[in-house]
Amino acid sequence: MRLIVGFFEFWYDFIVGDAWEIAAGIILVLAIGAILVHTSAVSTNLIPPIIGLGVILVVALSTLWEAKRRAQA
Repeated sequence: MRLIVGFFEFWYDFIVGDAWEIAAGIILVLAIGAILVHTSAVSTNLIPPIIGLGVILVVALSTLWEAKRRAQA
């Protein structure tokens, strides 16, 4: 049992780490991409760039938010 718990703790720490908002944002971007694919609202050729831009936006906003938070401290 200890090995299973250790396995999941490793992956939680590896994926989420100190920036939970990045992990949550990426999940949100992927969910939006899945909805767009499922509903056929957008051409399938546009889905990868939309998801890529979403990931870049999430990381950029998280970085700016952290920089602002550190500047205030």
